[in-house]
Amino acid sequence: MGQITPVAGRRAAGSRLTAMLIALALLMLGGLAAAMAPRVLARASWPDREPVLALWVWQCVVASVLLCCVLAMALSGAVAWDGVRGHLFAPAPAAVLDAYALGPDDGRWWAAALAALLAAGGMWTAVMFALQVRAARAARRARRARLRERAPFLPGEAASDSGPGTGGRLIVLESDRPDAWLLTDGAERRLVITTAALRRLRGKQLDAVLAHEDGHARARHHWLVHCAGALAEGFPRVPVFAAFRDEVHRLVELAADDAASRRFGRLTTALALVGLNEDRGVFATPAHRDQLPQRVHRLLSPGGRLTPSRRLRMTAIAALVPAIPLLLAFAPGLSALGGG
Repeated sequence: MGQITPVAGRRAAGSRLTAMLIALALLMLGGLAAAMAPRVLARASWPDREPVLALWVWQCVVASVLLCCVLAMALSGAVAWDGVRGHLFAPAPAAVLDAYALGPDDGRWWAAALAALLAAGGMWTAVMFALQVRAARAARRARRARLRERAPFLPGEAASDSGPGTGGRLIVLESDRPDAWLLTDGAERRLVITTAALRRLRGKQLDAVLAHEDGHARARHHWLVHCAGALAEGFPRVPVFAAFRDEVHRLVELAADDAASRRFGRLTTALALVGLNEDRGVFATPAHRDQLPQRVHRLLSPGGRLTPSRRLRMTAIAALVPAIPLLLAFAPGLSALGGG
């Protein structure tokens, strides 16, 4: 019996080293993806032609980075604290428990520091996301209040009606500035448009504007914008999050343009964009001023789309990206089950 204890101690120490090495490898993998993915995607020419696919690829890359951090936090927490280890490996068979067995308490302090740091990052991300959603809701309430001032309820209208001023899917505001946006109220969607925009838009251009805004709502682009904004504001020095935010703002507009052009034609959609934005000038944000000519040019001179088979392959490959950190984290357990 006296000879078993040293062997067990060496085996446990090796397992502890393996767990921490995997945690560090996950962080290195996440850091590499965070640094390289923006450069690789920036050099690609297909995202402008396939904005929906590009959004999917970006989401998979960001999910992989976040998953690396979560798994590293879990493994380092299991190294540091018995309680975390018990909950994490409670349903695992004996062979898996043996593969991840942890030995003496020496060295646990730095594992605890790493786990605490990653947990703080997760909580900070949640706080930033909550602030993003809160600010968006406040802005939406303020916009609704201003809308009711400019388009008050008419005599006989109930205050519980889903929209102020007028029924149907369209609300018209008196204004010299051409503008249009979508007003959502649960499943109800209404297009708010100014009289200046109505004077500018011709034929099906108004329908194209509605289809553009409806494309945003159907794809739930606002949630994607909130998530990207929360990550970028919470971690401004992480390149992948800043690039994710910028690309999301750009790609969701291209995707909505495509949704409108599929129904009403590229020329109609381009003319609607020009009609709504040609007088904005200094009132538009720099990003909006830079994107508008590119969006119009893209609609008028579209590039060839990827073939369906290539889109399917890229979709599948992107979906496998978050599986890489999972395979890395589960490697000892899978090896133990295979060896057993």
